[in-house]
Amino acid sequence: MADRSLADRYPPGLGTLAVSLAAGVAGLLGSYGAVGFTTAFVVSPVERTLSLYMPGAVVTFAITTLGSLGQQLNFATAAAIVVVLYALLVGLSVGIGRQLDSRLVPLIGSAVTVWVATAALTNEYVASLGAAAAVGAVVAATDLSRTGGRVVGETDPNGRRRVLAGVGAAAGASTIGFALGEERSPTNVMGVNQDVYGDVDAPSYDVDDLLSTADERSDPVGDVDPLVSEGFYNVDINTIDPTPDAADWSLSVTGEVEQELELSYADLRAMDHEHRFVTLRCVGEGRNGHKTDTALWSGVPVGPLLERAGPTSDCECVMLRAKDDFYEEFPLEALESGLLALGMNGDPLPRAHGAPVRALVPGHWGEVNVKWLTEIELLSRERTGYWEKKGWQGTGPVNTVAKLHGRERVAEGRLAVGGHAYAGTRGVERVEVSTDGGATWSEATVTERLPGATGPAVDDSPEYARDAWRQWRYEYDSPGETHEVVVRAVDGTGQRQTREETGPVPSGATGWVSQSIDPGSL
Repeated sequence: MADRSLADRYPPGLGTLAVSLAAGVAGLLGSYGAVGFTTAFVVSPVERTLSLYMPGAVVTFAITTLGSLGQQLNFATAAAIVVVLYALLVGLSVGIGRQLDSRLVPLIGSAVTVWVATAALTNEYVASLGAAAAVGAVVAATDLSRTGGRVVGETDPNGRRRVLAGVGAAAGASTIGFALGEERSPTNVMGVNQDVYGDVDAPSYDVDDLLSTADERSDPVGDVDPLVSEGFYNVDINTIDPTPDAADWSLSVTGEVEQELELSYADLRAMDHEHRFVTLRCVGEGRNGHKTDTALWSGVPVGPLLERAGPTSDCECVMLRAKDDFYEEFPLEALESGLLALGMNGDPLPRAHGAPVRALVPGHWGEVNVKWLTEIELLSRERTGYWEKKGWQGTGPVNTVAKLHGRERVAEGRLAVGGHAYAGTRGVERVEVSTDGGATWSEATVTERLPGATGPAVDDSPEYARDAWRQWRYEYDSPGETHEVVVRAVDGTGQRQTREETGPVPSGATGWVSQSIDPGSL
């Protein structure tokens, strides 16, 4: 009677399924424990594959509707795929052991197949032992091989105990793996990241005077960022950033050139560099979004390197490729005045912003400012970049925008609104504000432009930064009731920001920004 009730409560195969899934979770965190949150973590290549082959409609929905949650769901999906894969390998090994009536096949088979699968995905043969060891520990604790591999059944009164032992072992292995992984995970701090720079003498730059000037010229309203952003947005196709070793990193200039180039990090360090204030804007943000930021970047101009290589193609187009498998194609002309950035705000380039080297392409959407840059390929014909394959068209110059992010009461009966305005290399000439829904307009006060490029590589620096935003502020008498504030910018060519409202897809959002303001809430 006891055996029969156990069989009813735990049908044959259900216990094996529970332990297999528990072993899958343990294997996942065993991999994490061995390498931390790096590209050697088994989830990383699966997520990367999903990112590369996800249908464009799904990607667009994730960006425009889910935001950062979309990328988190992609990562979670990749993790679930790994857990199911491991569970299937464990279940297969148990099934074979049951057929052979062997106690060793489930244990050895589970560990070996998980190791092979992990090594095949990550190309990390030693580190893959972390996942295999965790899975093996769970299978051993469960004693799946006893009675021919049956976890529960009519002749297995200890089946429930073994299931609980396996799940408990999985919990223990997972906890240990998580703790070890947290210690091994690199950080995205704004200073030297040892996981990237190692023993390399990471560069720092004497830019305090420039940063002080930017601070002096800032005039934020409310909690609006100063002219040099206090936080800088990140958009990547993968959740786990690469950690290329600066000592082994190289940049190749290939394709339609007279002479291909191979440059090491030390080669770039030895070249004349310059410091530029540059603003980056994501093509996927809304009109009044928060994915536009400015930093002071230090690096090597791209133009002289292209001259050394000697472009020979009539295509006049270039493809940039990155360590994380990202790639984008755009006109070569845009890159000729670009910068290979090695530093950010006086510090070495952080991992999250493409360490050791990223590209900066003046006045163009963020997607072509490729991080973790490894190759500049001059093309013989136009090709389709990563985001263009997903249905976007963000390789051109940015759209002009004035954003309204700040509001405050400056005195009794006086209000102020403000934000940033950006128009790429065209520059912002002025910002116009309406406090009556667009019926009448007044000119806002805009901050002095940020300084132009400086450094040994600069021969004839412009007086001000060509590709940086400006802050704007407008103070006015409160109407005493809720009112509509509208803002628009005029670029350096005299062209006013278009009123036509479009969403981010496919070429960036357009339209004037407006907000209802209740004086009583300020």
